[in-house]
Amino acid sequence: MKDITLILGGARSGKSAFAEKIALAYQGRVTYFATADCRDEEMKKRIEMHRSRRPKEWGLWEGDPRELPRAAAETRGLMLLDCLTMWLTRLFLAYPEAEGKDEGAWFEREAEIAALVRALCESVSEGSSLVIVSNEVGFGLVPPYLMGRRFRDLQGRMNQLCAGYAKNAALVVAGCPLWLKGGSSLPEEDENHGRLP
Repeated sequence: MKDITLILGGARSGKSAFAEKIALAYQGRVTYFATADCRDEEMKKRIEMHRSRRPKEWGLWEGDPRELPRAAAETRGLMLLDCLTMWLTRLFLAYPEAEGKDEGAWFEREAEIAALVRALCESVSEGSSLVIVSNEVGFGLVPPYLMGRRFRDLQGRMNQLCAGYAKNAALVVAGCPLWLKGGSSLPEEDENHGRLP
C-alpha cells in the first residue's frame, strides 16, 4: 500500500491546517502542490492565507492540472496536495461534456479524470509520502442542476478512489480529526488539537 494520507472535511473544517501539521512533523523535504486557480479577489485572499502558513523552505508546484501525476512521480519526500477538489474542478470545467445531457460522453470524460487520479496515487515512490486534502461533499443537499450533481458525484467517487489507495484517512470536523483508516503511524495525539501538535 502506498504511503498516502487522505484528509477529508467540509468547508472551514480545519482539514488544510491539519494536513499542514502532518507535513510540519515530517523529517525531510516537503513539496506543496497548489491546485487552486486564482480567478477573483476572494480566491486570491484564500491563497495568500495558505501561503502565509507555509514554511518558506517548502517546495511549491503550480502547474497544468493534467501534469500533476507526472510532477508527483518526479518528486521525493512528502507531497501535500491541497486540494483534490480544486484540482478536480479545473479538470471538470475543461470538459464541455460536464454540462451536456449526453450521459455517455460525460462518463467517458469521468473515466479520463479517474485515470488521472489513479496515476497520481500510483506515482508515489518508495520512501515518499502523499497527503491529499479533499472536500467531503456528500453530507449536503442534492444540487438542483445537472452540472452540480455531476461534480458532487465525481468528487465522491474520486474520494473513494483515493481512500482505496490510502494507508491513512481522516475526517476533520470542527478542527478535530476522526481517523477512518490507519493513523497509528502519525504523531501522537495532542490534548489541545486532535492527534498532532
